Amino acid sequence: MFNRKKVQRPQGPLTEQALRQWLVDYLVVHVEIPREDIDTAKTFEAYGLDSRVAVQVSGALEKVIERRLSPGLLYEYQSIDALTAHLTAELKL
Repeated sequence: MFNRKKVQRPQGPLTEQALRQWLVDYLVVHVEIPREDIDTAKTFEAYGLDSRVAVQVSGALEKVIERRLSPGLLYEYQSIDALTAHLTAELKL
């Protein structure tokens, strides 16, 4: 019924680029968006992410960065670029 896939952590050190790539990979696998259709500057809403999926993404991202995140994070930082820039600054990466 639920198509749950294991959350993969980025290989190597956690960097802004690694987080960006992880988010792209997550959308490709879990939201089934073709990689070539992903523009990291476009809003999550442009990809059809609803509140349920946004919470799933933030929950999976918590496992990657090993830190609690607000479920509304994808609404505060509305693109992959904005979110990774915020997390990089927040985590001092």
